[in-house]
Amino acid sequence: MRKVEVCPYNEKWAQMFIEEAERLNHILKNDIIDIHHIGSTSVPGLKAKPIIDIQIVVKDINRVERYHMEMKQIGYDPKGENGIVGRRYFQKGGDNRSHHVHIYQKGSYEITRHLAFRDYLKSHPDEMKNYGEVKEKLAQQFPYDIESYINGKDYLVKDIELKALAWYK
Repeated sequence: MRKVEVCPYNEKWAQMFIEEAERLNHILKNDIIDIHHIGSTSVPGLKAKPIIDIQIVVKDINRVERYHMEMKQIGYDPKGENGIVGRRYFQKGGDNRSHHVHIYQKGSYEITRHLAFRDYLKSHPDEMKNYGEVKEKLAQQFPYDIESYINGKDYLVKDIELKALAWYK
């Protein structure tokens, strides 16, 4: 059973993203448009689960399946859309997850949503601090219940997301 762990910000996360982005860029080089560090590990100072979230923008989402073998060779488990239509999702590290890769086709609303959320938190330190504290409390309250952890922060995430999207435009 996976433990829900929220840690203080770690300076190494940015370097971990860069190193993994290079590996992924090597695999997807013919289809990739952009690659972004997203999620809580991409926001300096934010408490986070120590999992690097990577967003890749591709020309054609239907071409991603052709890379499954190469993705598996560097440790990724393909999960298909995994609940978000139009996404291709990969996890690395099994129960000790280290990376999540979210691949979207250019023009997907999800791309903007993730970038707005990240950039808003970077620009609003009070919101970032509050969000980190809520996540930390929920991780302590639900150490082996990821669903309750996610549900517990859902209202705050949606609230920040609305403000972030309005601010981003």
